[in-house]
Amino acid sequence: MSKKVYVEDSIENLIFIDKAITIENYFQFIDSIVSKYDTLTPYKLSEHILVRANPWIIDTLQNTDYYKRISKDSFVFDQKKMVVLPKGTMLKVPDAVFAKKIKNSFKSTLIDINIPEFKLRIYNASKLVYEFPIRVGRDEEMYLEMSGRVQDLKTKTGEGQIVNHVRNPRYINPVNNHEYFVTKRDDDKVTKLPQIPFIETEINGIRNGQLIHPTTNAVTLGKAYSNGCVGTNEADAWVIYYYAPIETKVHIRYDLNVVNKEGDSIVLKDIYNKK
Repeated sequence: MSKKVYVEDSIENLIFIDKAITIENYFQFIDSIVSKYDTLTPYKLSEHILVRANPWIIDTLQNTDYYKRISKDSFVFDQKKMVVLPKGTMLKVPDAVFAKKIKNSFKSTLIDINIPEFKLRIYNASKLVYEFPIRVGRDEEMYLEMSGRVQDLKTKTGEGQIVNHVRNPRYINPVNNHEYFVTKRDDDKVTKLPQIPFIETEINGIRNGQLIHPTTNAVTLGKAYSNGCVGTNEADAWVIYYYAPIETKVHIRYDLNVVNKEGDSIVLKDIYNKK
């Protein structure tokens, strides 16, 4: 449970967290806060507004990344048991002015993905905010049991938006429709699968199951490796999720001619043999 603390010189509500909240209980807790305070705020409160008003939460979620932990000699078998909201910390429910600023920021956000560059970028009002490495779909066709037909595995290009979040995803191999609960990491250690939201896109008006989601094998980033989805680091997936509420614009492109960080014009490898 949490209790509200009033600060006389502020119209923002501060919520005291009186017990540690783990990943497996995180969304339920956040939803309870949103439900309670939505009736008290002069705007429609949402999970994304609440967390963006408390950016330290995103930092904490990022630090549950398996590879971040293992780099600090901390092996995590079950990410869901990790504490993400420590006892004694405070959450801020933003006032109407701050909330409006966050909502306007969402409207100006664009998720930009360049397939042959293996990059996902987040722009706000044309300003680059984040740039993340990704993996993309393979240049193959394969029968997928999940869809019951042969499918082109290349990541599809086009314009669209975010249409759904799956906050407690099931991990299913689309090739054989087999659900799995553990994964072998790049260091050959086996862990339980993490609970990190999958983000569903609608591209060119079609929902074709093309997701943005974390991969548990970071070594595959920078490669055409998936069955069509866009894969990211676990830590990066949390950032993308909180910058991509429903209706966030998405642009997936296939541009071979780009400018690198040094300002040089370069031509990328044509991984899908389009030219």
